[in-house]
Amino acid sequence: MPGTVVSVQEYLSTPSKPASEYLEGVLRPRPMPTKLHALIQYLLVTMLRRQGVEALAEVSVRISETRFLVPDVIADSFIEDPYPTRPVSLCVEILSPEDRLSSAFAKCEEYHAWGVPYCWVIDPVKQIAWEYHAQSDPARTEKTGTLRAGRLSVNLATLFSPESV
Repeated sequence: MPGTVVSVQEYLSTPSKPASEYLEGVLRPRPMPTKLHALIQYLLVTMLRRQGVEALAEVSVRISETRFLVPDVIADSFIEDPYPTRPVSLCVEILSPEDRLSSAFAKCEEYHAWGVPYCWVIDPVKQIAWEYHAQSDPARTEKTGTLRAGRLSVNLATLFSPESV
């Protein structure tokens, strides 16, 4: 329903979230995730949890009173319930086939403006990723490299290994 104006209360009571994000009263549909997207999401959450943080998939985050985004993965030492209203340590966007890299970077910029220090963008098809830290430009990481976010790290070769995917 792009263009449909709804209240924050309507959005929060809608069962279709996290299928949609909420931006100033307008629902923005999210791309349909693929099996590969879901697998990378699951593996990433597992790898991050093993490092002693809370990591969750597809949790709405309130970046302002009238803006709710849905990162593919979030991680922090503690994640608020029912959804974060304070910045988390890491937001991750996993590209779906119809996603554009520029759109993922734009979401990272919104996360940074909210106060998130680290953002990763992962392309599971090309098996590459980008670290996009606050106050810096996105840095490409090849499939043999490691993504870092403070004390957290994920080796892409492990994430994309044939045994994993």
